[in-house]
Amino acid sequence: MLGKWYAKPIAAIMAMVLLLAAGCAPDKNQGTGAEAEKKKDELILAIGYEPEDGFDPTTGWGRYGSPLFQSTLLKRDKDLKIANDLATGYEVSDDGLVWTVKLRSDVKFSDGQPLTADDVAYTYDTASKSRSVIDLTVLKSVEAVDPFTVKFTLVHPQSTFVNILVATGIVPKHAHGEDYAKKPIGSGPYKLVQWDAGQQLIVEANPEYYGPKSAFKKLTFLFLKEDAAYAAAKAGEVDMAFVLPNAAKQQVPGMHLVTVNSVDNRGILFPVVKAGGATKDGAPVGNDVTADIAIRKAINIAIDRKKLVEGIFDGFGTPAYSVADGMPWWNPDTVIEDADFDQAGKILAEAGWKDADGDGILEKGSLKAEFTLVYQADDQSRQSLAIAAADMIRPLGINIKVVGGSWDDIARMMHSNAVLFGWGSYDPLEMYNLYSSKTAGIGWYNTGFYANPAVDEYMEKALKATTEEEALGYWKKAQWDGKTGFSAKGDAPWAWLVNRQHLYLVRDGLDIGQPKIQPHGHGWPITDNIVEWSWKK
Repeated sequence: MLGKWYAKPIAAIMAMVLLLAAGCAPDKNQGTGAEAEKKKDELILAIGYEPEDGFDPTTGWGRYGSPLFQSTLLKRDKDLKIANDLATGYEVSDDGLVWTVKLRSDVKFSDGQPLTADDVAYTYDTASKSRSVIDLTVLKSVEAVDPFTVKFTLVHPQSTFVNILVATGIVPKHAHGEDYAKKPIGSGPYKLVQWDAGQQLIVEANPEYYGPKSAFKKLTFLFLKEDAAYAAAKAGEVDMAFVLPNAAKQQVPGMHLVTVNSVDNRGILFPVVKAGGATKDGAPVGNDVTADIAIRKAINIAIDRKKLVEGIFDGFGTPAYSVADGMPWWNPDTVIEDADFDQAGKILAEAGWKDADGDGILEKGSLKAEFTLVYQADDQSRQSLAIAAADMIRPLGINIKVVGGSWDDIARMMHSNAVLFGWGSYDPLEMYNLYSSKTAGIGWYNTGFYANPAVDEYMEKALKATTEEEALGYWKKAQWDGKTGFSAKGDAPWAWLVNRQHLYLVRDGLDIGQPKIQPHGHGWPITDNIVEWSWKK
């Protein structure tokens, strides 16, 4: 009965896409009466990728945006300030080790069972043991003090623990089995009805949801690639579609473009230590050229970020100067004047770089100003950025050799070569991971082995702070305190290039409110405020 009642629209939509591609206009029948009314409270969305690992928050679902099916203890409002969700409030002990969270008493899961502190404790205990992308190494223990009070005890103070409370959806202890990721039960605004892997996901409003009721009873998410999603939008068969910049400026009848700012950034990481070292796995560490701060600063100043945004993303983006532009922990003093070749040239000349043999490439003693920049080969935009950046820098006398590779290739090369990476999250801990000396050579984070004792001290103080306000001051000083920092004004271990804008074609008349700045990766984060969506009257 379920499969029959919930018709599968993807086959029909793909037929429409093929008709459109062949130049045939589909015969649209919008329906009347009850059928038209039904369509008003249903949406078909082609907004991004399929979460292949499913919808289990204990293994990472929802960490880059709303978990949709589950609720979180806290959330960030449209201004990115911490607000209550399941919690009615929380307190942090003076030593920063104990976090006590009070819960609402009126919450039920979609199966009608009450949500209590036992479910919260179970969720975090399970997540801490999952060895997944969720980093809960700081969590010593979690316990339900009473039905609506949870106590978290940390190994050491960590102010960014608040972001874990924001990002982790709560699962039911009584219904969290092996197949939970495919059949999630939660207390969020929607519940899963049908998932056809590789094709679509059908959800309906959760009648038990304690928050504002959504205007839409049913949502169908189609897992289409960007070209197919755009074709479906042109065919009038979806209410929202994610599109790439090359399609965003084309007019689609009945739809309008919504651009959403993000910290979905791209930048060049430089090895900052000299060559000669090696990781425990034998990968080479260090690069004599990029170890020279003059090279890194000159590149940062010479890059024309606005041209990159216009040329690579058709204007749909913003220049990037850090990993967290526009976030509460961002220091706006880190913005530099770029596209300044004269100043970049002076920096290089004062550091002893000169074109001694007239071949157009600077030298410093026997060292040539050239190095390799590696990018993810199957990502066209990263390839274009890498090539464009190298072309911009070449007139300075710095020769950047651009090489594409797989992630396995990059893993072998990333400690001794520059890499075009992408980051961007709702958690300042990302800055710590990228710039702390303690993370040097660990995973994909500080692959350039950057270290600055002053920066380390600021970030450690930020982590030990017992209020977010106190922590923000230290995060900002780590970027630039007027004398040093990890930004381009300081040690410049990165040359941040652009922040992508996420682009959506939206049906005329559909109001999706004001989406907040989005993290790395398009798609699911756009549903963060889905209970605010409605048809304009």
